[in-house]
Amino acid sequence: MSAAHRRPSLGAGLGAALALSACGAALLAALTPLLGQATALRAVIAMLGLAYVLYAVGRSGERVGRITTIVCWIAVASAAWLAGLDLGAYLLVHVGAVWLVRSLYYYSGVLPALADFGVTALGAAFAAWAALRSESAWLVLWCFFLVQAFHVLIPASLTQRGNAAAAAADDAFARAHRAAEAAVRRLSTSNR
Repeated sequence: MSAAHRRPSLGAGLGAALALSACGAALLAALTPLLGQATALRAVIAMLGLAYVLYAVGRSGERVGRITTIVCWIAVASAAWLAGLDLGAYLLVHVGAVWLVRSLYYYSGVLPALADFGVTALGAAFAAWAALRSESAWLVLWCFFLVQAFHVLIPASLTQRGNAAAAAADDAFARAHRAAEAAVRRLSTSNR
């Protein structure tokens, strides 16, 4: 997959954070009496992870690999569910999968992907802090997704010199291609 064609704005990320937090808290409140706390929490984590992946893939503008990405995410999420991981490991699998999808769709290098990993880890740390300080599912989710909204401030590529070299190589190739076409035209007209 290539780097971002189109990135969401900070406003769109904040809107998504608000919607995901509110929906996640409401789902947790509705599912807890039906499934129990642990199962409801796992189900909400999986649903929010899928919703965020769909949001990230949809906002990227990339057309190639969408179905494959979503199928792979569902396979990883299902494997994590079936493996019976403890809640911390289960949560880390989902957070890691979200980071990986976002890195594949929005960045064209290792450094921006590592910076995004830092944003993801910071969001997880803020969510853990909120969980220790309050018993509000909405606040925990809001802290996590709020920090995730700021991933749009990470440049798609952190190597400007590499981008300039790539552009120069493209220019050199285009000039060589035009020169070769002109030479072939001269050869074909001189043989007549």
